[in-house]
Amino acid sequence: MSEPAPAREAASTLQLCRIMGPNDANIVGNVHGGIILKMIEEAGCIVSTRHCNTQNGDRCLAVLVRVEKTEFLSPVFIGEVTHVTAEITYTSKHSLEVQVKVMAENILTGAMKLANKAALWYVPCSLQNVEKILEVPPIKYASAEQEEEGRKRYEAQKLERLETKARIDEVAPLLPNPEDRPKEKHTVCFSQSSLIHLVGPSDCTLHDYVQGGVTMKLMDEVAGIVAARHCNTNIVTASVDAINFHRKIKKGCVVTVTGRLTFVSNKSMEIEVFVDATSLVEAEKGKYRSVSAFFTFISLDKYNRPLPVAPLKIDGEEEQRREEEGKARYLQRKAKRLAEKEHQSASAAHQS
Repeated sequence: MSEPAPAREAASTLQLCRIMGPNDANIVGNVHGGIILKMIEEAGCIVSTRHCNTQNGDRCLAVLVRVEKTEFLSPVFIGEVTHVTAEITYTSKHSLEVQVKVMAENILTGAMKLANKAALWYVPCSLQNVEKILEVPPIKYASAEQEEEGRKRYEAQKLERLETKARIDEVAPLLPNPEDRPKEKHTVCFSQSSLIHLVGPSDCTLHDYVQGGVTMKLMDEVAGIVAARHCNTNIVTASVDAINFHRKIKKGCVVTVTGRLTFVSNKSMEIEVFVDATSLVEAEKGKYRSVSAFFTFISLDKYNRPLPVAPLKIDGEEEQRREEEGKARYLQRKAKRLAEKEHQSASAAHQS
């Protein structure tokens, strides 16, 4: 009778590298934000799955449940090499946090720049039963303070996931068809866009459910179409608010990804994106909402400098309400960025 294989030593870090090609970028050479998001998720999934399989018992696959607000700090271009580093920074009983950093390297000059930072949350699902969530092996922390900070982040994201789940259930009715209304430029209906995608094997994990990175890439593509239709210029992803994955999408489903403008400032656009899924083999279950998120895009000139954005023309009370909520989120983001800059300046002054 054979003995069970010994548990592997936990590996809490990972690095992926890839050169960016024409298929990864828009027509002016800027790499799509969705490509970066997909690479971030792949790195997070690998390091999480490796860690969760270091213990004996059921084999599992780490499944993405949340991505924290993500800032795109520097544009990435064709020919640059992206270095994606993922590290497990906190574990609870049934989930783990992975922090990811993306560096872009110009291989002609050797120059490196920080392109992106993100934090993702995963849960380990058994390969035998996708509904069974396994326990996560604990990691070692450098200090008790580090563990406590991770616990605070865990509690905060857990609370927000519950809040957004309630909201996503409320907005389940389908979006109005923009073809039913007149299309005046710079209105919500003029730029509202949808993509329809049949989920195939290449989109899926070992469980036959869509990878989180595939979903985020589709969402970024739709948001980019909305932004481009509004400005008619080169556009890039500036940030993505926290994304919560509430319902899984199975292989064979048809997903409809829809984006619409909610708020426009002088130099940025907030776009709300929904992902709805319908099973072709279980049509009686109907269409359901899997994910929604807010993307922020900016318009750029040929020198990659920000351009002013045309104001959004509002029609009706519902669009007015969404614009007011979008403006509040915009001001919150702006205040948070200023606070972070002041904190970094104060830290630098203290160190010097």
